[in-house]
Amino acid sequence: MAGSSKARSNSSRKPANPSASKPEHAPPTQRPGGKLGIIIDRLAAKTGATADELVEATGWQRHSILGALSRLKSRGFTFQLDAHADRKAYRLVGAAKLATLSRARG
Repeated sequence: MAGSSKARSNSSRKPANPSASKPEHAPPTQRPGGKLGIIIDRLAAKTGATADELVEATGWQRHSILGALSRLKSRGFTFQLDAHADRKAYRLVGAAKLATLSRARG
């Protein structure tokens, strides 16, 4: 009987090229196009945008908008949720807003 060999799981293997790994929260390098770009434009506005406004702007369902916001956050975009009276709006904050606006103009 041949000796049994245990297969290693992928989690125990070392990456082939350690320098190729991506940093977790890299600053946004490029403004996304398409519907993600529309979302960024709406978030960069002074008043921001509610989830319902983003649904109307993109034609996506609400859960897809929330997923897109999560994805933008993982790409390094920083935004906050402002709750005033009956309106809860997402707004871009700080350096992410300035970088986005400068890319949109130039």
